[in-house]
Amino acid sequence: MCHCECMTTVRADRRPVLLALAGIAALALGAVLMLLLQLVPPTDEISATWRTISEYGRSDHKWVFDLAIVLVAAGSAVAFAVLRLQGRLPVLAAVLGAFWTAGLLVIIAFPKTDWANAAATGAGGTLHRIASVVAFVCLPLAVLVSARAAFPDSPRRRFLARALAVASLAWFAVILGAVAVAALTDQRWWLLIPLGLVERGMALTELVALAALAAPTVGSAAGR
Repeated sequence: MCHCECMTTVRADRRPVLLALAGIAALALGAVLMLLLQLVPPTDEISATWRTISEYGRSDHKWVFDLAIVLVAAGSAVAFAVLRLQGRLPVLAAVLGAFWTAGLLVIIAFPKTDWANAAATGAGGTLHRIASVVAFVCLPLAVLVSARAAFPDSPRRRFLARALAVASLAWFAVILGAVAVAALTDQRWWLLIPLGLVERGMALTELVALAALAAPTVGSAAGR
C-alpha cells in the first residue's frame, strides 16, 4: 500500500514538469510553423528582412499563421500557469504574462493593415499595432520580474533568463530608435531599419527567454 501511495505521489509531482515541457513544445511548434511560412510559396516571397511577421496573416496561408500564434499563446499560458502554481512566478509577472498571451490573440483577431495607407488602417489595424507592442514589451518584463523567484538557487539560469529578456528589450529599443528618428526627420520609421529582421530576432529571443524561464528546474524534475 505504501509503495502504491509513493508511486501516486511521484506521478502527481511529475505533472507540473510534464505540463511545462508541453508548454515549451507548443512554443517550439509555433516557431517552426512560422519558419515554414518563409520556406513555402507564396509566403516565401515575403522578405524576412523588411516585412513583418504579421504579413503572413495577410496571405493565403493565414490559417497557418493563426495556428502558429495560437500554439505560442497556449504554450505561454501553460508555462506561466505552471510557474505560478509552483510559486515561481510573482503576481506582477503573471499579469505581464497574461498581457503577452492576450496580445497574441488580439494580433490574429485583428490582422495587420497597410501602414502606408492611414485611411485604410482603421480601428482593427490600430488594435493590431497596440497588441503587438504590448505583447513584445510585456513578455521580457515578465521574465525579468520573475527570474529571481523562478531560480532562487540557480544563479546561472537566473542570469540566462535575465540576459535573454534584456536582449529582447534591446531589439525593441532599435524599433523605438527608428520611430524617434522618423519623428525628427519626417520619414517612415519602418523603412529606416530592416524591420522584418529586427522583429524576427526579437520574437525568437523572447520565445527562447520564455522557454528558459519555463524549463523545469532540477528540484522540480526530481519531484521535490
